[in-house]
Amino acid sequence: MIGKLKGLVDSYGEDYVILDVGGVGYQVHCSSRTLQALPAPGEAAVLSIETYVREDQIKLFGFRGDIEREWFRLLQTVQGVGAKVALAVLSTLPPAELANAIALRDKAAVTRTPGVGPKVAERIVTELKDKAPAFANVDPALVHLSGAIDNDRAPRPVTDAISALVNLGYGQPQAAAAIASASRSAGENAETAQLIRLGLKELAK
Repeated sequence: MIGKLKGLVDSYGEDYVILDVGGVGYQVHCSSRTLQALPAPGEAAVLSIETYVREDQIKLFGFRGDIEREWFRLLQTVQGVGAKVALAVLSTLPPAELANAIALRDKAAVTRTPGVGPKVAERIVTELKDKAPAFANVDPALVHLSGAIDNDRAPRPVTDAISALVNLGYGQPQAAAAIASASRSAGENAETAQLIRLGLKELAK
């Protein structure tokens, strides 16, 4: 199995690059983000590779690093997500943003991917929610709060405060982050009005 390729960029296709490795041209399918990050033809490039072997073909998928490749694998553990959809998701969201979106149950961010509807986004967020926090760079308390909100277990003042900030025009993840921080500083028994006030201060920073 091929795990990495290092060579010269020969040419580009719509969703692939031809990488010349010792005179052999490998066709490697990549996300649009990866293709945009690669150098001009004739210059050196290195790609982490995922090899697919089927009865009628061998297909190579290339990534800028091992984390992007790991997300490509993780996405395909979700029902209804194949290689094409996984690459489309990674074309829309870089690994860090994808991890944050899943950790925060931000289905809207995932549905920005062309071809990914609400049902598939829901499955991605739900089935990968336990794996995303390991890759996410968000506050663990916020991940915990997002899970509680998603499962209707968050305290009423917290959900009311988040709802109030959303009604003021802030995005759900942004509002949840602000209220998570406010809740931590105000304590468990904080009331809605206090959380809103503290949350607005967080957003104004």
